Amino acid sequence: MKAVIYTQYGPPEVLQLKEVEKPVPKANEILIKIHAASVNAGDWHLLRADPFFIRLMCGLRKPKNQILGWDVAGRVESAGAKVAQFKPGDAVFGACKSGAFAEYVCTPETALVPKPSNVSFEEAAAVPVAALTALQGLRKRGGIQPGQKVLINGASGGVGTFAVQLAKYFGAETTAVTSTGKLEQARSLGADFVIDYTKEDFTKNGKQYDRILAANGHHSPFAYKRALSPQGICVETGGGSMAQVFQTILFAPLISMTGRKKIGSLLCKPNKTDLLFLKELLEAGKLKPVIDRRYPLKDVPEAIRYLEAGHAKEKVVITVEQKNQT
Repeated sequence: MKAVIYTQYGPPEVLQLKEVEKPVPKANEILIKIHAASVNAGDWHLLRADPFFIRLMCGLRKPKNQILGWDVAGRVESAGAKVAQFKPGDAVFGACKSGAFAEYVCTPETALVPKPSNVSFEEAAAVPVAALTALQGLRKRGGIQPGQKVLINGASGGVGTFAVQLAKYFGAETTAVTSTGKLEQARSLGADFVIDYTKEDFTKNGKQYDRILAANGHHSPFAYKRALSPQGICVETGGGSMAQVFQTILFAPLISMTGRKKIGSLLCKPNKTDLLFLKELLEAGKLKPVIDRRYPLKDVPEAIRYLEAGHAKEKVVITVEQKNQT
C-alpha cells in the first residue's frame, strides 16, 4: 500500500510517499480502507518533535511510528476475530493512534463509529480530533450550562468552528473571536456575537464570560483571567504559541488555587461515547464540518506546511483515491 512516512524528525520535506506493507488487524482491530483523513496541529508537532519532550515518548533519535495522522474515515476492509460491531464494507470514522496518512490503517474497534449517511467521507474525517477537543473543552470542570456566556477564541479554526456550534447546541450565549474575513462564517455557525481580533482585544474591553474556550490565540493566563466572570472557567486546547503553553503550565494552577476563577489546559481523549454523541449531532444536522482545503495523499507535506504556517481557517483534509466513495 502507499503511505506517507517519515524516518527522521524535521520539516515537511522529510515526508515521503512510499510503498509499505499493508497492516494486518489484531483480534480486536479493524483494517480500514481509507477514503479520507485530516491534518491536526499535533501532526506537525510530532513531525518536528517540537517541543523536545515529544522525543521521550515517540523516539529519541527517530520516530517509532513512521506514519502520521489520527482522523480517519473509510470502509471496513477486514476485521479481527473479536470484532463484533462491524463487518467488511461498513462505512466508519474515528480517531486512530497513528497511521491515517495511508491507503489502509488498523485501529481498535472501540475507536470507530458508523459514518452518518448524510455526510461525506471527507466531512467525517474532519470531525474526530477537532470536534472531540471542542466537546471535551466545553464540558470540562462541570460542563457548559444553558444561558452561560461563552467565548470561543480562535472560532474559525478546526476546533473553533465545532466549538461555536456545540456551544449554541448546549444553549449558551456564544461569542466568537476571529479575523475580519471570517466574521460572517462565525455568525452562520450560530455565534450570537462576533469580535474581530484585529480591531478589538476581548481581554481588555471590560466584558466577562462564564466560560472561555481558547482554541487559538496568544493571550496569557492573566489576560484570560481578566475576561472571566467571578466563577468563570477558561480551557486552553493547545492552539496557541509554545510560550502560551508554558505560561499555562506555570501560572494557571496558581491562578486556579488563589481564587474562584479556573484556568487549565486540555488534551483530547478520544472515546466511543463522545464519538457517538457527535455522530448523532451530524445525523440531525446540528453539527456541520467546515473544510478549508483538500489535498491528495501525495501532497500531505504541503497540507502540513499550510496548517503549520497558520494559513488554515478550518479543517484541512487528505483525500485517498478509492472507488465508490459514497
